Amino acid sequence: MRELRFNLLLLFIAFNVLFSPALSDLVIHKLDRRIDLSSQIVRTTTFLKVENNGIDTVSDILLPFPDHRAKNLAYLMATISEGKGKTKVSSGSLPVRLVNPEGMPPALSWYAISLPKELGTGESISLDVKAVFTHVLRPFPEKITQADIQLLAFQDGAYYLSPYIVKVQTLTVKLPEPKVESYTKLENTKFSGSEIKYGPYEKVPSFSYAPIVVHFVNNKPFTVAQELVREIEISHWGNVQVTENYNIYHAGAQIIGEFSRLDYQARPHVRGSSAFKNLVAKLPPRAHSIYYRDEIGNISTSTIWGDSAKTLLEIEPRYPIFGGWRTSFTIGYGLPLQDFLFQSQGKRFLNISFGCPMDEVVIENLIVKVVLPEGSKDISVSVPFPVNQSKETKISHLDMVGRPVIVLEKTNAVPEHNQYFQVYYKFNSLSLLREPLMLIFGFFFFFVACIVYMHADLTISKSSASYMAKLQWDEVQTAIQQFQNIMNRCMAVHDKIEASLRDLSRTGDVQACKAARKAADSLLKDLSKELKPLLSFLQSSPQAVQILSKVEELVAKEKELQEKLMLKHSTVVDCYEKKFGGRETENRVASVQQKIALLRQEVDDLFEIIDEI
Repeated sequence: MRELRFNLLLLFIAFNVLFSPALSDLVIHKLDRRIDLSSQIVRTTTFLKVENNGIDTVSDILLPFPDHRAKNLAYLMATISEGKGKTKVSSGSLPVRLVNPEGMPPALSWYAISLPKELGTGESISLDVKAVFTHVLRPFPEKITQADIQLLAFQDGAYYLSPYIVKVQTLTVKLPEPKVESYTKLENTKFSGSEIKYGPYEKVPSFSYAPIVVHFVNNKPFTVAQELVREIEISHWGNVQVTENYNIYHAGAQIIGEFSRLDYQARPHVRGSSAFKNLVAKLPPRAHSIYYRDEIGNISTSTIWGDSAKTLLEIEPRYPIFGGWRTSFTIGYGLPLQDFLFQSQGKRFLNISFGCPMDEVVIENLIVKVVLPEGSKDISVSVPFPVNQSKETKISHLDMVGRPVIVLEKTNAVPEHNQYFQVYYKFNSLSLLREPLMLIFGFFFFFVACIVYMHADLTISKSSASYMAKLQWDEVQTAIQQFQNIMNRCMAVHDKIEASLRDLSRTGDVQACKAARKAADSLLKDLSKELKPLLSFLQSSPQAVQILSKVEELVAKEKELQEKLMLKHSTVVDCYEKKFGGRETENRVASVQQKIALLRQEVDDLFEIIDEI
């Protein structure tokens, strides 16, 4: 951490030397920055009052971020701020785009805020800029025991990184609780309650940097979904079915040492303060048919309650999730169609939320699949932020060509992305009759077939040649099944011989290995006796002509494989008795092992051929 801090300091000193002149004649008269560290997601809110002191109009305001911080930027929004104090309000969000200004250092990522109208000479504008970062807080130490608290380290600058001169600025760092291990003390620094305040600082040049590090207590869980797949399936029969598959892990300080459930249950707030034992999903108010299950099956440790505004689903995994631990589960629920599907300008459109219904969950890869009814066409999507979009087709019950699926993918998603999006499409209402008509005609033809079958005479004379041939073929099939059963038992004995060699390499018990071979010899002899009458029957049956050659070839291959396995066994046991090294033993059996592998493949192929016949 010290090395990182030193490198950043050198980097921004170089910025001051090389790029001290402002990029334009814009001046930030007042800047209030607030960093919220109360959860694993770092949220910064910055108030900017910008004035144009130049002679040219300005249409963009630039926001730089260091590359190491920009890669963790999940959400960025800028709004116009109007009013003061309690009457302060923010208008709609302004367009923000990634830019690459000429002559700028390569270690910065630049974003441009497009103003609703150009800023003239002497004019000013007040902006609120909200930035959300993930994976910025680092556990320090990185590994803790079950009884330890979780400590985090956060690094930033006391000065706002800006290409413009800042006349007056302040910084407030909000902590989750009034406990801090250490923090950087600069001029005009104050620690009060759970907040650290830096400033005010006046007449700060552009690209100024004063590093600060805060080492504080945060026992809130770092819930991260490595992948979340949400499938939203529309049925025009009155339901929207939502299925969400979670793959979650705890990204906080990893637990080391043994886990004691007894200590955890006795004092969960002390012996597991940084773990989480439940998750709460906020579902739409009229959600129904709610279920929750993990990879093993259904879970009873879930609770549902709600009112007219929401439905809360509290789920509890099988074990508390500590740092570095993982869990996977699925939740599903149904929603009334009329609450989420509407019509506009001859099109239907789905209006539903995009992200995760759980608070403060970071989603590394979010995939939203919208399954439209079969026959939907002229499909378009409206999402309030950039996503990757593709199309698939899903085959479901009674489908003929499949249902179109819109796939939306978003990386590094945070709760701010849980906004409503729309999927527009056209659908002919007559298509609703397709599936009922298919069922009606299907049952009709089924009953007609049953009537024909009941009234038709399909019996075969027991004295006919075809009936006798069928009986003989049934006998051949029974014999083949018995033959396959015996051969499978032979292969199982082969596996036991191989297993005895593995046990020998692990334990060095030569006598036990010899005993295993002796038992295998006895079993193989018994199986060979059981096989003789079946082979005799197949050789005498005219119905078995087409399969007899493959049966005999399989018997021969199995015998050869058996001989090679015994040779390998004898060689390995002999090497162990003579105390040869592992390398020499492998060299002695290498050629035999290759032949064994080839024979096993040939035996498997013959098994498949016999099954097909």
